[in-house]
Amino acid sequence: MSNWLRNVFHVDKPIIAMVHMRAMPGDPGYDKEKGLEWIYELARADMIALQNGGVDAVMFSNEFSLPYLTEVEPITTATMAALVTQLKSELEIPFGVNVLWDPVASIDLAVATGAKFVREIFTGVYGSDFGVWNTNSGKVIRHQVAVGGQDVRLLFNIVPESAAYLGDRDIADIARSTVFNNEPDGICVSGLTAGSETSTQTLKIVKEAIPDTFVFANTGVNQDNVADQLAIADGAIIGTAFKEGGSTWNPVSEKRVKELMAKIKGLR
Repeated sequence: MSNWLRNVFHVDKPIIAMVHMRAMPGDPGYDKEKGLEWIYELARADMIALQNGGVDAVMFSNEFSLPYLTEVEPITTATMAALVTQLKSELEIPFGVNVLWDPVASIDLAVATGAKFVREIFTGVYGSDFGVWNTNSGKVIRHQVAVGGQDVRLLFNIVPESAAYLGDRDIADIARSTVFNNEPDGICVSGLTAGSETSTQTLKIVKEAIPDTFVFANTGVNQDNVADQLAIADGAIIGTAFKEGGSTWNPVSEKRVKELMAKIKGLR
């Protein structure tokens, strides 16, 4: 297994922290009066708090673009590209991007901004809160090559939030066939929604099924479960636990970041 994880993040068991961007133009929740400058300032405050708190990387996502599209409008990607380009000038750690829930747009954004990685739903067919959720990994990977994104690391989320796999397949088989057919750089395992704990049993099943692939705990890692989660997973993506009051929709608390990262560094 190529240790790209250490090459990118410079640590074992890296923590990728979420910068949740407010609703964009075109989203139902977009605040036209406050405009893009307000979105930028809130994202910047969260990003600086995370960086000061000691995380290993950040990932920008349009978390407030509810309800999500599986094929986003061009304005979403364009807006995120403009914002991330501004924000990255103050970053001293690696960053990734995630345009919910559109793998092509995520790759385009990564190429446009110089992001090191993306997280997305690249494979599978699901019944979800957003309708029937279909994917086409062959088309997406070909697109990645066509736009010059070969160096962008792809994290495949194989347990999508708010969705269930259509088909009688267990998670171990899904993990094995995803790796066989796609050679992902990493696999993400999630709970029901952002902030919901990832099942340690599911993490264990997936890691045992694909021991030579990096596996991330994708949701719900916090002070209480981080030791158990990182005993299995090769890293974690954390958003909610770093927020004020442990709420996904609140600003990042630098104090909470420092406290959780201190525990994680002790475990590492």
